[in-house]
Amino acid sequence: MTTKDPPFTPAPERVAVVTGGSRGIGRAVCVELARKGLAVVVNYARDAAAADETVKTITAAGGRALSVRADVADEHAVAALFDRVEQEFGGVDVVVNSAGRLALSPIADLDLSVLDAVHRTNIRGTFVVAQQAARRLRAGGSFLGVSTSVVGSQFPGYGAYVASKGAVEAITLILARELRGRDVTVNTIAPGPTATDLFLAGKTPEEIDRLAKIPPLERLGTPEDIARVAAFLTGPEGHWINGQVLRANGGMV
Repeated sequence: MTTKDPPFTPAPERVAVVTGGSRGIGRAVCVELARKGLAVVVNYARDAAAADETVKTITAAGGRALSVRADVADEHAVAALFDRVEQEFGGVDVVVNSAGRLALSPIADLDLSVLDAVHRTNIRGTFVVAQQAARRLRAGGSFLGVSTSVVGSQFPGYGAYVASKGAVEAITLILARELRGRDVTVNTIAPGPTATDLFLAGKTPEEIDRLAKIPPLERLGTPEDIARVAAFLTGPEGHWINGQVLRANGGMV
């Protein structure tokens, strides 16, 4: 007499919200999470066409996705975004806050209006998205912030950007501890130099080559490199990692 294995029961569909999901690292995260079987909500601030292209890439491969516009620093727009997710998919399991703004300038020359704009998106936006994630993530879920390895490498010219991303890292363990008992993880990924339009803009080929040589692997990261790490940290395989900042940078400081 043989004992039959119990029938396979598919896991309930998991749902992800990715801010800044229309381009760069955010887009790659959307595609990778969809490849892992999650339904994905592609958030964007301005470029509807790029967001729709991300959705098409996912749905053409058999995944589920939709795009929703919201400025991450606008608490009402972000609340409406999460309302839409719950209406469409029933809940949310993963939030990746990839939306960000970069400005390069020596501190002595920095236009303070630029500083305010960077901090509005990178600090206020992180708090606004984290608030909604903390209120709405289901058990087993994850929130992932996005920082930068320049917090450690301290390149000149990145003062405003690093100040904003240092704040993201500083609240990571605090939020993880505030969600005690919820079975929700909170981590931050800090990419090194990554070949995105945001990173490459305004740099000469010589500057790009110099930055590519800094990691021991001697290349720039790709958005897909970062997306695979994000999928691990927000998936069941990475659920024991909590309150951490992971520098995904090929071996930089």
